[in-house]
Amino acid sequence: MAEDCIFCKIVAGELPATIVDEDERTMSFMDIQPANRGHALVIPRAHAQDVHDIDPVDLRAVVVAAQRLACKAIANLGADGVNLLNSNGAAAWQSVFHFHMHVIPRYEGDPLRLPWVPEDADMETIAAAAAQLRR
Repeated sequence: MAEDCIFCKIVAGELPATIVDEDERTMSFMDIQPANRGHALVIPRAHAQDVHDIDPVDLRAVVVAAQRLACKAIANLGADGVNLLNSNGAAAWQSVFHFHMHVIPRYEGDPLRLPWVPEDADMETIAAAAAQLRR
C-alpha cells in the first residue's frame, strides 16, 4: 500500500467507494467523475504505479475483471459498446498513480469523445448504475 494513494486507501477501506465487483486480486468501483453512465474503474489490490510497474499476474486479473464489467455493461445497462482505457503517465492523462483500467459503457449516439473532461456526477445516478452492474 502506498501511503498517499487514494486507490490504496479505497482498498484498505479508509476511503469510501461504490464497489461493483471484487476478487482476491482486484477491486472495481464506480468513477465519481464518469465519462458516461456506468463508468467504473478496475484496480489491482496491490499498489502499482502504472503498466510498467504492475505484476503480470495482477495485470491479467485486472483485464479479466474489466472483461466481466464490460459484459455486465452490455447485459445490465443496455450499453451498445464499451471502451477499456488505461493511461500511463501524466502526459497520457493518468491522474491517479495507481494502475487502473477504465470500463466506459458506450451508447449509440452518445456525445462522448475521449479524453473526456472529468466532472463530478450525481451520486444517486452513480449508485443506480452500480446496482445494475452488480446484478
